[in-house]
Amino acid sequence: MRANKAMEKQQNSLPLHVSHVKKSSLIINRSFALLHFTSLAFLVYYRVSYFFQESNARAAPLLPWLLVFAAELLLSFQWLLGIAYRWRPISRTVFPERLPEADQLPGIDVFICTADPTKEPTVEVINTVLSAMALDYPPEKLHVYLSDDGGASITLLGMREAWKFARWWLPFCKRFGIKTICPEAYFSDPENDDVDSGNAAFIVERQNIKEKYTEFKERVTRAIEKWGLDNEGISRSRDHPSVIEVIGEKDNEAANQEQQINNKMPLLVYVAREKRPSHPHNFKAGGLNVLLRVSGVMSNSPYILMLDCDMYCNDPTSARQAMCFHIDPKISSSLAFVQFPQKFHNISQDDIYDSQLRYIFWSLWYGMDGLKGPIVSGTNFYMKREALYSVSMQEGIDLTELKNSFGPSSEFLKSLRRNSKPSTYDNDSSSTLLQESKFLASCAYESNSKWGEKVGFMYHSLVEDYFTGFKQLHCKGWRSVYLNPERPQFLGTSTTNLNDSLVQGTRWSSGLVQVAISKYCPLIYGPPRMSLLESMAYADLGMFPLLNCLPLWCFATVPQLCVLHGIPLYPEVLSSSSPIFVFVFLSALSKHLYEVLSTGGSIKIWRNEQRIWMIRAVTCQLYGSLNAIMHKLGLAEASFSATNKVADDEQVKLYGMGKFDFRTSKMFLAPLVTIILLNIAAFVCGAIRSTIITGDWDKMFVQISLSFYILVMNYAIIEGMIVRKDNGRIPPSVTLSSALLSGIFLPLVSIILRH
Repeated sequence: MRANKAMEKQQNSLPLHVSHVKKSSLIINRSFALLHFTSLAFLVYYRVSYFFQESNARAAPLLPWLLVFAAELLLSFQWLLGIAYRWRPISRTVFPERLPEADQLPGIDVFICTADPTKEPTVEVINTVLSAMALDYPPEKLHVYLSDDGGASITLLGMREAWKFARWWLPFCKRFGIKTICPEAYFSDPENDDVDSGNAAFIVERQNIKEKYTEFKERVTRAIEKWGLDNEGISRSRDHPSVIEVIGEKDNEAANQEQQINNKMPLLVYVAREKRPSHPHNFKAGGLNVLLRVSGVMSNSPYILMLDCDMYCNDPTSARQAMCFHIDPKISSSLAFVQFPQKFHNISQDDIYDSQLRYIFWSLWYGMDGLKGPIVSGTNFYMKREALYSVSMQEGIDLTELKNSFGPSSEFLKSLRRNSKPSTYDNDSSSTLLQESKFLASCAYESNSKWGEKVGFMYHSLVEDYFTGFKQLHCKGWRSVYLNPERPQFLGTSTTNLNDSLVQGTRWSSGLVQVAISKYCPLIYGPPRMSLLESMAYADLGMFPLLNCLPLWCFATVPQLCVLHGIPLYPEVLSSSSPIFVFVFLSALSKHLYEVLSTGGSIKIWRNEQRIWMIRAVTCQLYGSLNAIMHKLGLAEASFSATNKVADDEQVKLYGMGKFDFRTSKMFLAPLVTIILLNIAAFVCGAIRSTIITGDWDKMFVQISLSFYILVMNYAIIEGMIVRKDNGRIPPSVTLSSALLSGIFLPLVSIILRH
């Protein structure tokens, strides 16, 4: 295979990549861990000593003390798991200019997934397709597949139009060395990539391409307006046959254009798998496994680039950068995938919803790379096809056993051979391959096979990326690497309103907890198959929603209820035990602040991350965890909803101003408003009681300060309840109903806590 030849040629060459241990972060992380662990030990000692006191000498009733102690233990356990990320963070540098010649590079299949044109605009999806086609890679070795789970006619039309425009766009990018290879991004900025702006030929060509792009968008827009997105001919997401089309195969008009004769084009394929209400479709993982099979008989490239439909290629060199690892003979045999970070083009300076996921892509993944590599992150990774198959067909392997694993297709089984050459799609084989591909994309194909269980992307979790990386790859000895170049290789569209952020968070939380409470719990399934630190890292991610929502609900309610009744849960300010709690609290905040500032953030970003961490914990992480537990008990079915990528002008304006858009479900708003009302009552009543009535301010100071901290950090919610009058405020009806319910139920809870 060409990949093997490239590796052989690389044996005696200069290294294609180097790694660097982040020594400064390593020293700071380990020193902090030692200090924090010591203080936590004293905290536990203080809490445990309560149980050795005489009952009449105890400062607080047993139940609230136990609840707060349990919350502290859960957060301490979460911190302990998180040490794994900070143990040995590393960064990497690549040298793509040292790669072998183009004819020695292996083939790449690009997988792009879309599901609903009403939430994922067709023009945006097609821009991602065009950017993938324009990668700086031999076009005969690049094959782009779009999985359309909605079976939408408008998406298919968009693909056909994209092919016509690509015949102009790709040569333009190649001729002038365009770096921003997504047309929409390129033409949105007049100065974008105009490194040759003084060239008259460039200016003329650029204007010509811009006009053709405008015409392309107008044709797609007119089709949408004509058909309407709610028309059944546009979207038949629940019930439609398999549709597979090689785009441009019959495009004689483009083929006759004289300037296109010498321009090769990547293979472009539209895939809409069969979906029937009576058959489970297994969400995104099911669509990816169909692409694995269809591409296996059409192109069968050894490597796969996975992209979300809104995550366009922002630089043409990502494939070559990934190959610096994949064809390195020192690591290639055990390397499953190269992960790039997710970065977004629509993030505001303040990023009030933490939409950029800074903590994951600027901190955690560097730490996991120092273990055995980051998890599969949903998009932006170059995967080795073989890693997803678990086995390859060699002599001596029983054919019946292979069919039991991979299904009955003989053509697909041929593609599994290690010496199998990449497939060549041509006119002679097109009819046969298309028929076979439709069979591979049918609902019944996976029946009595091991797809989603032992082969391909894993089922039974809404976070197929996390589960596949854990069970299918890292637990089987594969490793991964993380590469974060200075120029973003991919840019996507992130959530810019509270509703989409919390809905997305609920789905992620549910999927992660599904794995954490299953037989594949990383702390149980992982240690026999991977290092303890790596198991801890996976466990921290999987248990994060549970380990977050329970303690934060406790800290947001129990100490406050106790303040209202004069029950102290923390030591007096001047006691010898008080500095322990102060140190634990301040050290956690300062460590987070250091991580934000060291990754280019600001104090405002730190404040915003603290706030959204609290909001998500008491809303989407709670609901996601409950959904996973109910699904485990057979009381609920897992559901998937595509994240909305359609921008609303008013929402975008509020996001840019740094104001929350509270137009979301009452299910999310009610807990937030209730907690804020309780903390206002605790702060005001506690301050008056402790300073004027009883004078025991030193006993209640910590609890009153906790309420004050929650109110200050979440002032945006108070503003939405009381100050703001715009459409994005919290509806007064929600505030009123939350106040009434709090007035009814909180006294009952208080009675329980006092006894």
